[in-house]
Amino acid sequence: MKKNPDKSLYRIIDANFNRTKEGLRVCEDLCRYVWDQKTFTRTFKDIRHELTGIISGLNIIKVIEARHIQGDVGRATSVSETKRADLNAVFLANCQRIKESLRVLEEVTKLLDAKVSDKLKALRYKVYALEQKVIGLC
Repeated sequence: MKKNPDKSLYRIIDANFNRTKEGLRVCEDLCRYVWDQKTFTRTFKDIRHELTGIISGLNIIKVIEARHIQGDVGRATSVSETKRADLNAVFLANCQRIKESLRVLEEVTKLLDAKVSDKLKALRYKVYALEQKVIGLC
C-alpha cells in the first residue's frame, strides 16, 4: 500500500498526460510530414493544446513533483513497442496510446474534479472521430 495516495494519483496523471501528448505529437507529425494533411495536423495540435489547458486546471506543480522516473517499475520497453510494420502502424499504435491514456486520465481525475473528467471524456471522443477520418487516408 502506498503511503501517499495523493502523490500516486498525481503520478498517474503525470505519466498519462505525457503519454497522451507524445502520442498526439507523433500523429500530428505523420499528418504533417507524411500525408501533407493540413487540417488533420491542425486538429491534432489543437487537441494537444486543449489537453494542456485541461490538465493545467489541476495543480500542475503537484503533477510534476509526483514524477518518479527512477522508481517506475513499468519503464522498460516491451517487445511489441520496438517493432512497427510501417508508418500507418506507427499512427495506429499512437492512436491507441492516446485513447488509453485519455481514459486513464478521465477515470483518475474523477477523484479530483468531475468537470475535468468530463472534458477529458469529450477529448477522447474527438480522438476516436479524428482517428477514423485519418485512417480513411492511409
